[in-house]
Amino acid sequence: MINNPILPPHSADPWMIFHEGFYYYCQSAHGDTGIRIRKSSTLAGIAQDEGIVVWNAPERGMNAREVWAPEIHFINGKFFIYYAADDGDNLNHRMWVLESETANPLGRYVCRGALPTGGWAIDGTPLILADGRMFFVWSGWRGRRNGQQNLYIAPMNNPFALGGRRVLICEPDQKWERVTMPICEGPQVLQNNGKVFIVYSASASWTEDYCLGLLTNTDGDMLNPASWVKRPTPVFQKTEHVWGLGHCSFVKSPCQTRDFIVYHAKSSKKEGWADRDVHAKQFAWTADGLPDFGVPAPRASTIPFTPDWSPADDNLYPKTRNELAA
Repeated sequence: MINNPILPPHSADPWMIFHEGFYYYCQSAHGDTGIRIRKSSTLAGIAQDEGIVVWNAPERGMNAREVWAPEIHFINGKFFIYYAADDGDNLNHRMWVLESETANPLGRYVCRGALPTGGWAIDGTPLILADGRMFFVWSGWRGRRNGQQNLYIAPMNNPFALGGRRVLICEPDQKWERVTMPICEGPQVLQNNGKVFIVYSASASWTEDYCLGLLTNTDGDMLNPASWVKRPTPVFQKTEHVWGLGHCSFVKSPCQTRDFIVYHAKSSKKEGWADRDVHAKQFAWTADGLPDFGVPAPRASTIPFTPDWSPADDNLYPKTRNELAA
């Protein structure tokens, strides 16, 4: 069972992986000047571990402040953490990489430096195909000024080096991507039976209208903008019970047979970031191989693990824990 939210208020931008029997949850720490990793044998129990701060930002420098949305990845036998940081000036936000010095994800990390993304960059994540090809996807500006956020992709030579110029693959050109500000951010890679998807967050993260969109790659060419097709409507969005859904990650059950989306949500319609907390729910795949996230679970809801879950089961759980206890 999952009791939502799985992490309390003031938690956001969730990133989780499952590795060798444990879930690892990566988050910013110490007022966005460090990175903490929590460990749990269950997805639902991640809040019970206070976690370990595996890296502290330097006192000064271009990665000393505003450490945002860190992600831990296991690549070629080593752990890497990707995070956005700056020197206290948001104009200087760039993507940085940490590499593990041991086989322990809770061990020491060394900074491999910033990735040359060609300008402002946040929310970066690797895209690794079954044939070993590697790419990096992130949210950035077209120029140096604070404005429209697009999604870009570039090839990678290795986990800490890009191998080419960035390519624009997504702009906020739909009305639902432009509420308050034109924003596409938080890209996350999802793969199923050879198909490659990018699930991303759209509109302003501090509003109730933050939501998830979907890009589908049509032919295996990751660097061709025409190969990425955008779904014209959100794939996951607010309901009368929960608002501001976004910045997700994906993880499987320990038996690797069930798929879960982990995401943050707001507890009110009021603008701001302070009321965000982390939720999780199971999702399914359509007959065409597309992800189907159903509808968000209500706040304070208990979600069962179901081996053969389908979106129709969402009709079964709009009961809160208070309703179940009545």
